[in-house]
Amino acid sequence: MILTVTLNAALDITYRVPRVEPHASHRVREVVEKPGGKGLNVSRVLAALGHETLVTGFAGGPSGERLRALLAEVTEEGPVGDALVPVGGNTRRTVGVVDGGGGATLFNEPGPLIAPAEWDRFLSTYDDLLRDATAVALCGSLPPGVPVGAYGTLVRAARAAGVPVLLDTSGEPLLRGLAARPDAVKPNAEELAGITGTTEPLRAAELVRRRGAHAVVASLGADGLLALTPDGSWRVEPPRRLSGNPTGAGDSVVAALLAGLVEELPWPERLARAAALSAATVRAPAAGEFDRAAYEELLPEVRVAARLVAA
Repeated sequence: MILTVTLNAALDITYRVPRVEPHASHRVREVVEKPGGKGLNVSRVLAALGHETLVTGFAGGPSGERLRALLAEVTEEGPVGDALVPVGGNTRRTVGVVDGGGGATLFNEPGPLIAPAEWDRFLSTYDDLLRDATAVALCGSLPPGVPVGAYGTLVRAARAAGVPVLLDTSGEPLLRGLAARPDAVKPNAEELAGITGTTEPLRAAELVRRRGAHAVVASLGADGLLALTPDGSWRVEPPRRLSGNPTGAGDSVVAALLAGLVEELPWPERLARAAALSAATVRAPAAGEFDRAAYEELLPEVRVAARLVAA
């Protein structure tokens, strides 16, 4: 079972409009609600790939109830297990406005305030879930009340349990998590620059490895992926640029990396899957989904080139 952790889960609401204009009224053509937050998106993609997966984190209030109801629905993605910890606050909502050209404008609410007793209850749940996990992903931002070093605590618990752990966050939570030596991290170019001070992706990825990550897989948007691992380093180029909604593309990279890990695939194959899945997500209507036909078409066209031997 692959476990995903989303401490700041969300109810994702997508509005589709012909065109977005500032300071104007918009007629919404379609409204879609989905379980949201990075780890939940990862689990939905994993389920669609045929992997057993379970989500944990926090959920509360009317938005949390709606999120859990959507998560329980039988969908084409497959079943996703729910081990979310109830809290007194209301789960945040994220609103995405998608125009006719596929561009997305996002509005992210703050998460609920997590009480110390709720955090302690989550830690107990997490320790129990690690006993049956084959891998774990720690994803997204931290809600108010959760310690800034939370991901460091969770990485250390996973490593003590012998469970491979991938960290996908940013800023100070990422820096604190790196000190606990996660098996892999998946920042984007902006997140790399934010914690290293350099906008050169290779140099930034090298610095992140020195700070504790065993492997770094950096999302470079339309330019593909850069990976530095104990087995070597690669640059991954997608076969072509696809138009659409990029929301959730990075979460699909995480899903592909986790799937490749538990399937014991070599790094080049994991990375090719990640690039193809990320590109196919751009063609899907919402985060946590991907266009399967596009994925199968793109996968054999992905180019994975060795760059250097990682130190």
